[in-house]
Amino acid sequence: MDFEQLRTFLEVSRLRSFSRAAEKLSVTQPAISAQIRSLETEVGARLFDRDGGKVTFTAAGRVFEPFAEHVLSCHAHIGITIAELHRSPRGEISISANEATSLYVLPPVFAAFKKQYTRVALKIVRADRARILEEVLNREVDFGVVSLPVKDARLTIERIHKDEVVLVAGPAHPLAARESVSVAEMLEYPLLLTKNGRQRDQLDDFFRTEDVHPRVAMEVESSELLKRLIGAGLGMGFLPRAVVAAEAGAGTLRVLKVDGLRISRELGLVFRREKTLSRAAHAFLEIATGQSRVAPGVAGKPVRGAAGTQADAPL
Repeated sequence: MDFEQLRTFLEVSRLRSFSRAAEKLSVTQPAISAQIRSLETEVGARLFDRDGGKVTFTAAGRVFEPFAEHVLSCHAHIGITIAELHRSPRGEISISANEATSLYVLPPVFAAFKKQYTRVALKIVRADRARILEEVLNREVDFGVVSLPVKDARLTIERIHKDEVVLVAGPAHPLAARESVSVAEMLEYPLLLTKNGRQRDQLDDFFRTEDVHPRVAMEVESSELLKRLIGAGLGMGFLPRAVVAAEAGAGTLRVLKVDGLRISRELGLVFRREKTLSRAAHAFLEIATGQSRVAPGVAGKPVRGAAGTQADAPL
C-alpha cells in the first residue's frame, strides 16, 4: 500500500468514476484500475462495485475511506512539519558543562539562542571534565563544553571562549591594595586552589618550573565555592577572570597580577565527529561559535549567528 494508491482511491470515491479519476490524475484508466486492484488485494476486500459506468462503495470501501483520508492527512502534516523545521528549529538540545561554565560563560549564548529559537528547549547537564567527555562520546548529550586542549579523533572541537586565570583576594587581604605582586610575595600567604582540572595542572606546572612550594590552605572541587571562600577572607586563589568579573567590578574581590605568571583558559564546544546535527543543534553551534554555517538540508542558506559574538573573546 502506498500514498499514490490512497490518493487514487479517494479520487475515484469522490468522482464515482474511474475514467474521470484518470483524467483528473493525468494517467490512463488502466493505470487507475491496476492501482485499485492492487489496493484491494492488500486490503483483502473489494472496495468498489462496478456496475457498467457506475461506481459505488462496497461496505469495506465505506469503512476504508476515513482511514485513507487520515493517512494522507498525516502524510501532508509530516511534510509541513519537516519544512517548518528547516525554517524554524524545534526540539531539545542538551549541553554538558561544569558549574563555572554554566554560570558565567554559557548564559549569554543561551540568551542569544533562545531569542532566535524560542521553540527549542535547552537542557543543561552539570558534570566535571572527564564526565562531560564521556557523556558526549556515549551520545548522552548533544554538546559538551570543556577546557582545551582536547585530543580525541572521535570529537569535533570548536573554540568558543578564552580568558585569563587570575589571582584573586578579598578586599581585606594584606595584598589587596596592590596591582601586582611577585611570586615570592604571593607565597608568603596561604592559597586556596581547585582540587583538579586543567587550571590546577597549569598552576602545578608553573610551581614546578619556578621550583617553589606554595602553602595550600584548602583544596575545593568547585570554582563557585572557591570564590566564596576567598571573599570570606580565608586566603587567595586563582580563578578565571570571567568568574570574578562582577565582583571585581563591584570591589568585593581584588584581581592581582603575578609577575611572570600568565595562564590563559580556553573552552571548546565538543561533539561527536560523525554526529548528524539537527537543525536546532546546527543553529546552536553557530551562535556559540559566532560563525555562519550552512544549515543541514538548506543548501547555501547559513544559520544566522548571535550578533557581536566572538569565538576568541570572553563571553
